[in-house]
Amino acid sequence: MGGHAISTLFVDLFTRKFPFNEFIKQCAFMASVAAAPTLLVAIPIAVTVSVQVGAVVSQVGATSFIGAVNGLTIIQQGAPLVTSLMIAGAVGSAVCADLGSRTIREEIDAMKVMGVDPMRRLVAPRLAAAMLVSVLLCGFVIFVGFLMGYLFNTLMQDGVPGSYLATFSAFASSNDMIVALIKALIFGLLTAIIACDCGLNARGGPGGVANSVNAAVVTSALMLFATNIILTQIYNTLFPVELV
Repeated sequence: MGGHAISTLFVDLFTRKFPFNEFIKQCAFMASVAAAPTLLVAIPIAVTVSVQVGAVVSQVGATSFIGAVNGLTIIQQGAPLVTSLMIAGAVGSAVCADLGSRTIREEIDAMKVMGVDPMRRLVAPRLAAAMLVSVLLCGFVIFVGFLMGYLFNTLMQDGVPGSYLATFSAFASSNDMIVALIKALIFGLLTAIIACDCGLNARGGPGGVANSVNAAVVTSALMLFATNIILTQIYNTLFPVELV
């Protein structure tokens, strides 16, 4: 189903048959259900990272590098992981519940009888919307996480603002941001595929929809964490850290 949906998405984009109205509607819906939870999770994650990093860095006497360590931790791992959890929990469950309810009401079968392809009308716009919203959420988490880490370090840990920013800019690169956004794009794609597949194969009435939503969330979370490990290892292999 994933391959069919992706091919349909690209074909519709090139042939100008892509349902942009449904795409915009899904983008607005996904952003509305994921933005607030993402903000509420990003703030404590950033503060926790700042506390733990500050404690470790202070023990080894490298407080001047806390900006680099804190910022890179948030960009490389914190933001993608928070995004994966929010995409799997908020967006994936909503998409699966929507398609699952349509399936048990036999709306999907009715669309097929009328000659309407569910992949083109329902799945492809959700794939594109999930990828876009996931990238935007990742950028949002990076901004909020870095800002909260900076404020917590300068206000609560007596850090030096100039040193925090200088060390971060010295060690961070554009590749870190690009890889984080690519991770978010892949996370959104995988979550949408899993959620749509579980929703379109829901059986057994409302109870079956609930089971499909649970399966979609759990499967998505496991898949995204495993994918994050693979992508991180590939990035570290292709772009090893250079000692300065």
